[in-house]
Amino acid sequence: MAASRRSDCPISFALDAFGDRWTLLVIRDLLFKHKHRYSEFLVSEERMATNILADRLRKLEDAGMITRTKAARNAGGVTYELTEKGLDLAPLLVEMILWSAKHDAATAAEPEFVATALQDKQALLAAVTRL
Repeated sequence: MAASRRSDCPISFALDAFGDRWTLLVIRDLLFKHKHRYSEFLVSEERMATNILADRLRKLEDAGMITRTKAARNAGGVTYELTEKGLDLAPLLVEMILWSAKHDAATAAEPEFVATALQDKQALLAAVTRL
């Protein structure tokens, strides 16, 4: 049974899918920081609690934005990857980075990344999403 929706508004739909800070940080880590294992997410500077991380990974998998793959028997553990649906969020995250770089004097946005995004956003997106 599908969860009830507040409305059919596209912004409301998007917020239901990824509208909390933790979900977008997991996507950020997968997309830009190349993190793929639970332990790698835990050492992000925001220090997400383990229960929140587990919940967000489960929600992203249920929403079809990431896949969860058990590693080979000898390697142990689980790896996470963005699906095409998850990769489709790349332009949104790049725009958020550019907005923050413009409006946050203390931003950690790398100047080279910002310059590349401003100069040739499509090439940057292609490189980031490996399209």
